[in-house]
Amino acid sequence: MSAQLPYAALQSVFRTFQALNPEPMGELHHTNAYTLLVAVALSAQATDAGVNKATKGLFAVADTPEKMLALGEAALIEHIKTIGLFRNKARNVIRLSQMLIDDYGGQVPSSRAALQRLPGVGRKTANVVLNMWFHYPAQAVDTHVFRVGNRTGIAPGRDELAVERAIEDNVPVEFQTHAHHWLILHGRYTCTARAPKCRLCPISETCLFEDKT
Repeated sequence: MSAQLPYAALQSVFRTFQALNPEPMGELHHTNAYTLLVAVALSAQATDAGVNKATKGLFAVADTPEKMLALGEAALIEHIKTIGLFRNKARNVIRLSQMLIDDYGGQVPSSRAALQRLPGVGRKTANVVLNMWFHYPAQAVDTHVFRVGNRTGIAPGRDELAVERAIEDNVPVEFQTHAHHWLILHGRYTCTARAPKCRLCPISETCLFEDKT
């Protein structure tokens, strides 16, 4: 685990990210809060590209909790069977759709606690929805964010919650709305797990990673 980058260095890092990509976007396709919630729940242990391929047809026929229940679990499975853990995920999507109708008037709730009550929705999924749909500066820590946070010194922590807290506590607030998106994209395309592209990295001079390639 790296040391924590100081404030001035964090300012430099996120100014660089902002200059290169002022409005970073999540890569999961969605049309409303419900389809975003479902897409993120389906993306656990799956690629965004794989989820997008599966949900293209699904969301064309079921973009609300009511339509998803009308579709039914068996038909849902047919749409998402190319995604890992599809049976368990289909069961959770049906259950969370019913809970949204029963407890939240068919609407996706805007609190972390309410979101985490839904079947198959953990803290990371809740934070993605809070950030992307409700524009709250929640930090969703996936494997990319965890790796980049620790490797670079941007947000070191022993577990996902510690990295989330390190981002919230240390990254200047003007960058927090987009912070986890910048870190995800940086980890996905530049600071990759096995062969980080350090020679192409725009923050290599600030990064604390000792084994730069």
